[in-house]
Amino acid sequence: MVHALVHSVTSTNEPSPRDSPPVTTYRTTEAEQTSEETTEPDERFVCPECGGQLNTDGAHGETVCTECGLVVDEDEIDHGPEWRAFDSKEKDQKSRVGAPTTNMMHDKGLSTNIGWQDKDAYGNSLSSRQREKMQRLRTWNERFRTRDSKERNLKQALGEIERMGSALGLPKNVRETASVIYRRALSDDLLPGRSIESVATSSIYAAARQANLPRTIDDVAAVSRVDAMEFKRAYRYIVRELSLEVAPPDPENYVAKYASDLDASDRLVERTHDLLQRAKDEGIHSGKNPVGLAAAALYAAGLLTSEKYTQGEISDATSISEVTIRNRYQELLEAEHATES
Repeated sequence: MVHALVHSVTSTNEPSPRDSPPVTTYRTTEAEQTSEETTEPDERFVCPECGGQLNTDGAHGETVCTECGLVVDEDEIDHGPEWRAFDSKEKDQKSRVGAPTTNMMHDKGLSTNIGWQDKDAYGNSLSSRQREKMQRLRTWNERFRTRDSKERNLKQALGEIERMGSALGLPKNVRETASVIYRRALSDDLLPGRSIESVATSSIYAAARQANLPRTIDDVAAVSRVDAMEFKRAYRYIVRELSLEVAPPDPENYVAKYASDLDASDRLVERTHDLLQRAKDEGIHSGKNPVGLAAAALYAAGLLTSEKYTQGEISDATSISEVTIRNRYQELLEAEHATES
């Protein structure tokens, strides 16, 4: 326990009434009294002065209290590399380890690769005969990385997931999730009777849905190598068999994408979100195409903000028919009137 040490020393020239040494007084702070009544927290994460939370500053190698600013520890060990690199070429030359493990590779990145630089350990270029030998070794090393048909299946599927994820602009964490979903489907023996591409497409669509990213079935089917109906059947099967928790798509997630395509103002976007929120409060969104609701809300918000877009313009941007836009538009107006009344 930390005690505040208070020294009371008499420093006048006149003699003291009582000839006694300086008095040392121990005072217990209020925070310490409280800690005595309750369970004491871990001292590694609590400031010894004020009891505040400690924060580690890796850039300066210090541990600092976020409340009072006390530097509890300094000159900490940096576990990163001792070198700096300013471009990819310099990084490749100085790096002595491989990339971190990832589910986006069939062997999780744990296999050994032969470098492509054609240089020896001292940085000298290899002779032509040695280069041919190294190329043959690279070829056989690539062949031996997949030991059986299951790994070859996984390698092909993860390549498809990487290709489609790049075409859809999905972040790395979503591609990792899609790779995990496919691995689960493969381990549970769900692939017989279905193509590798259909299950890979289903995995990446399920991962995008779990991350609440605005990617429609048509968007995913456009970059897939399988028929849309085959992809949809595989998706329903994978979600059911793996018990994936996929929430219904939210129409508001699609507003920003289509508003950007239409070059709409912030005021119109805000009005669109208000209309969709009221529609959800009234339960209109249940069972409806979320893209159709988003398109109708954009059209209605344009009329309300005098920033009008024709139904044809919104139909071209969202790939939703004008009939659907008109039907959803009427439902949004009814929800608006019900809320006002």
